[in-house]
Amino acid sequence: MNERPLQEPTFLLLTALADGPRHGYGIMTDVERMSGGRVKLRAGTLYAALDRVVSEGLVEADREEVVDGRLRRYYRLTPLGGDRLAAEVERLQHNVAVAAKRLKRRHRAIGGLA
Repeated sequence: MNERPLQEPTFLLLTALADGPRHGYGIMTDVERMSGGRVKLRAGTLYAALDRVVSEGLVEADREEVVDGRLRRYYRLTPLGGDRLAAEVERLQHNVAVAAKRLKRRHRAIGGLA
């Protein structure tokens, strides 16, 4: 797969759906938790991103339910979305391995100082 890297919020959104369907607020809180609070999706940003990944075939609506008089729409990862997430994980793992190896060489080259 030779696709552009996923932006971090999109990567985290897909990751939030990797273990099963979630509703919008569940996605928002999971993304914030996974990122250690660095990424906080506001509702407008989340739903724009969901519209985009739905249109790309990466995510689809799962079901709707009413809780306390409010509609909750659940979303799930599609097989294409799972493949795209897996490809991105592989890309990131490769980049981390290369960077770690080079940092280790650098550390040895400067005599363990730094």
